[in-house]
Amino acid sequence: MAGPVLGCAVPVWLSEEDLGCIICRELLDCPTTLPCGHSFCYRCLNDLWVKQRAGLGGRPWACPTCREAPEAKPTLRKNPLLQDLADKYRQAALELEPGPETAPAPASVPLRRPAPPPVTVQKSTTEEVIQKLTELVRQLVDVVKSLPTQSPPSGSGPDNERGILGMASSSEKDHSLTSPKAVTSSASERKIREILHNLEEIQEKLQGGVMWKEASGEQVPGAISPTFDLRSLSCNLEVSNSCRTVTVSRCPQPYSWSPERFLISQVLCSQALSSGQNYWEVDTRNCNHWAVGVASWGMKRDQMLGRTMDSWCIEWKGPGQFSAWAMVKKTDLHLGRPEVVGVWLDLELGKLAFYSVSGQERLLYECEVSASSPLHPAFWLYGLSPGNYLKIKQVNS
Repeated sequence: MAGPVLGCAVPVWLSEEDLGCIICRELLDCPTTLPCGHSFCYRCLNDLWVKQRAGLGGRPWACPTCREAPEAKPTLRKNPLLQDLADKYRQAALELEPGPETAPAPASVPLRRPAPPPVTVQKSTTEEVIQKLTELVRQLVDVVKSLPTQSPPSGSGPDNERGILGMASSSEKDHSLTSPKAVTSSASERKIREILHNLEEIQEKLQGGVMWKEASGEQVPGAISPTFDLRSLSCNLEVSNSCRTVTVSRCPQPYSWSPERFLISQVLCSQALSSGQNYWEVDTRNCNHWAVGVASWGMKRDQMLGRTMDSWCIEWKGPGQFSAWAMVKKTDLHLGRPEVVGVWLDLELGKLAFYSVSGQERLLYECEVSASSPLHPAFWLYGLSPGNYLKIKQVNS
């Protein structure tokens, strides 16, 4: 069977990942191909080699993807074929894509987590208690007004606090049980005792149930403190002894090869989330370029977070470069950099939401999630920023 004739146009399905640089996570720009066959942006690769210095086995020119390091430093040359493909893809994307979706302005976004947000719980519970307390106080005032006029106890201090009950008690001693006045006083006393009992219950509720913030930090329903999974950890990253801080390494780490290890500067957490509501927080203040989200364990290890059908994330790459990725679709977020990101995953409703929680809580982005397998907290750090790190915060449940 004859093959396609030269000059004919053959439709080929390509994605951004097929023509992307795993270092900068963008389309190839002035691509260069190493002897092992992997391609990168010329500038990205050259900068990486300069920063790695010692490199792998004393060879800073190791391939960032497969770690192959030839004896001699390869000469970097532009790959014109890949450049042509990247240019055509870029042009086609501009023509076909109506433009990235824009997230709603912060003012129009309701500051509510999908279900049930701690702040909303606190607010609604407080309002409910205040309403009940107000009504009980009103009833108490009405009952007191209906009591027979009696002189208040003399003096001041704790004794006066029991004045109302004292009056009612004295009424029982001074009047016979058959007296209408005594019956009214006794009924009023019982009513007062009942209202005071209810007031005490409300007071306990105010002191306990509503106070979800303590000195040690916030209490959040469904809060977890996940830990990084060493099996998935990229050789460009290191983790702390607590497995809650991940740092961009100054040189590639000699981790053993594993099909579960990311080839890009990414890592998953060990916790597999398959049901219920889960919440965790990530401190991003010490990382210039990052992505935070969730992914299935089956996510391809050479793919970028958010660019697959089983991963979702928000991504910060600098001012004006804040975006969200869901179902391989990008949404620009016209918001400032969040210093601490709160991630709310409600698998009962199939909802995922990201919040800025370092100051006033603000919703950054929310979307639907659907996965046939459990989801893991997922992270990406820019591989050319040694020393940058992300930290999973301890959140009280």
